[in-house]
Amino acid sequence: MIVITLTKVPPSLRGDLTKWCQEIQTGVYVGNVTARIRDLLWDRIMRDIGNGQATMAFNAKNEFGYQVKTTRPDYQVRDFEGIPLVKRLNRVDVPVKHGFSKAAKWRKAKAGMQKHYSIESQDRFVTLDIETTGLDPTKDQIISISAVKRNADGTKEHYDAFVKIDQRIPESIVKLTGISNESLKDQGIELSKALHGLKIFVERLPLIGYNLSFDDRFISTGFKTINEEGLSNKLIDLMPIVKKKNKFLDDYKLGTVLEKYKIENSRPHEARSDAEATLSLAEKLIKNEDLHF
Repeated sequence: MIVITLTKVPPSLRGDLTKWCQEIQTGVYVGNVTARIRDLLWDRIMRDIGNGQATMAFNAKNEFGYQVKTTRPDYQVRDFEGIPLVKRLNRVDVPVKHGFSKAAKWRKAKAGMQKHYSIESQDRFVTLDIETTGLDPTKDQIISISAVKRNADGTKEHYDAFVKIDQRIPESIVKLTGISNESLKDQGIELSKALHGLKIFVERLPLIGYNLSFDDRFISTGFKTINEEGLSNKLIDLMPIVKKKNKFLDDYKLGTVLEKYKIENSRPHEARSDAEATLSLAEKLIKNEDLHF
């Protein structure tokens, strides 16, 4: 049995969960699924959670008979000799994120432009993609960061970094990304150096990605890990724009969307290749007048 609570998540995620669980109260879902389905559900939540929060409790073989996972920054789950203990943090520094309402987004964007941005041309922006050891920023780590800067004259600049980690890369991630433990050992740099380099590279330009909330959660967690202020750039996620303009795609994975827009990505799940493909997608959306910033 599992119990899932959601707050401030996209409606599409709520709809997905009702395929396996019953919503017994607003934002509270109960279901009886296998461990495999449970883990897949958590992966789906982490992928589509947006700026919301989620907590899952499920059966486990320990003294309490259950285990807990949460994305809430004000709570921390600790394992004490097999017993899950949930600690409430007295103070949590969490950056303010965009709200879901149009008014909230407008207020955030307006304040951000007045305070942070000095953009001479909308033709300058940066696309971003990262690779990680998994989908959960509370336990998984960044292994690769790539960004592509589009200048006003159409030229491009690149930023690439492998990141050293304190755990082995799961074999499934090695197969998916082509990044090996040896690559990180030989070419990787410390997370602090990688994030500093990224911050310098992106300047104050708009930061564009596909399913950007995923990358943003890991980047923000990374900056908190090194006890430094994160990026304050304007964030633009292409996924909701594509969903609005293409309501009948089979799915909205990056590969499916690139095929729809006739964009080639020769090395999917390689950070630089995905960042390049995202830039091409952004350019097509700008040309079609579907993307404005």
